[in-house]
Amino acid sequence: MFTAGAFFGAGAAGPLGDRLGRRGTIVTGALFFLLGGGLQTGARDIHMMWVGRLISGLGVGALCMIVPLYQAELAHPSIRGTVTALQQLMIGIGAFVATWVGWGCYTQLTTTSAQWRIPLAIQNIPALILAALTFMFPESPRWLGDKGRDEEMLKTLARLHSNNNVNDAFVRAEYEQIKTAVEIEHQQEARSYMDLFRSRSSFRRLFLCCAIQASVQMTGVSAIQYYSPRIFEQIGIATQDTLKYQGISNGLAIIAQTLAMLLIDRTGRRWPLIGGNIFNSITFIIAAVLLALFPPGESNNLSAQWGFIVVTWLYNFSFSSTCGPLSWIIVAEVFDTRTRSKGVSIATMVSFAFNTMIGQVTPEGMESVGYQFYFLFIVCNITNAIFFWMFLPETARRPLEEMNELFSSESWFVAGNTSKRYNGQDLESRLQEKEHDVSADVHTENAHAGMK
Repeated sequence: MFTAGAFFGAGAAGPLGDRLGRRGTIVTGALFFLLGGGLQTGARDIHMMWVGRLISGLGVGALCMIVPLYQAELAHPSIRGTVTALQQLMIGIGAFVATWVGWGCYTQLTTTSAQWRIPLAIQNIPALILAALTFMFPESPRWLGDKGRDEEMLKTLARLHSNNNVNDAFVRAEYEQIKTAVEIEHQQEARSYMDLFRSRSSFRRLFLCCAIQASVQMTGVSAIQYYSPRIFEQIGIATQDTLKYQGISNGLAIIAQTLAMLLIDRTGRRWPLIGGNIFNSITFIIAAVLLALFPPGESNNLSAQWGFIVVTWLYNFSFSSTCGPLSWIIVAEVFDTRTRSKGVSIATMVSFAFNTMIGQVTPEGMESVGYQFYFLFIVCNITNAIFFWMFLPETARRPLEEMNELFSSESWFVAGNTSKRYNGQDLESRLQEKEHDVSADVHTENAHAGMK
């Protein structure tokens, strides 16, 4: 129910993001989550719990779609990856806290409904803070520009990048680039969902983003997150210990996500994503071998148990430092202003659709074919790496307004291509022009002063 709600929430957030703005959509998502969380906390029967999960899912779907988009539109190009990676880091911190709260309640509150009500109540606290504080932050300058609110856009850019100095060279250059890009987009680029499929450049980006989100789920992350505790139990590990080991895994994920946040703008997007998928496949190969040699329920080999636990930790570290954060970073940065909300919405829907599918088929697959089900994830991780090597261009450190040129001019097959320079069109060129103009003005003023 939760992921089904998230699927529809992500879809609704697309048009809401364009209509209400980025901040308004964030608040709407947080309020839906609070309503669903309240119903879950106070649930009197399973049906009330289902409704609460569905409504919370609507909020999570909207937030997963709009938050990285908002972050990407606010951030300076040089730190956009770092800022957008914060979403995955916060997800990791939330999972870490939830796991240990769940473990504590499971072990200490064994005879009361507080065992599950307390964890469900605590999840509402971050949503309440988010809803209360969002309007303290600026609206997206790209959204303001798209709505013709140019003066507000300029002030917002100055607030973000130059301590409110509207005459700063970078601010003026970015302002003019956004304004020019929006004017072109209004005339030529996609304006409806159907136009995302008609425009070659827009469809290429949509296809890549949907492929990224689908590929992330096919790495096996949902199978590991949802069902590793069950597999731990099958290989002889007590329930109390499975929750503890899951908590350790989530702690390692936070370390990995922090590293990704600090390094992603230096390493770029392509090669970490390719390398992450390759390493993921290796961990699944090892896990499949362990399950084949020491079948769950038939072996009490302590070394095999620890081997499987460590492999799941290694997988989680790999995923959390590469595929996880990059799936949101790339999707949020490749579309233009007119299509960004719509494109990210569709890609996020694909993510939750595949998440739901993997969640449903994994228990059946593991029961039917056992360790051989892991072959699916081994193959998918390898094909993911090959696909991104062939078709994913490097997008790191490029201003959002240059993505149109990147995806329009470069061929679909990008392996071996070098980055192009956009003579006179990129932000660096505009910045150099502005700095030259400022220097010329200063020189002229000094000359006049000397004549006096």
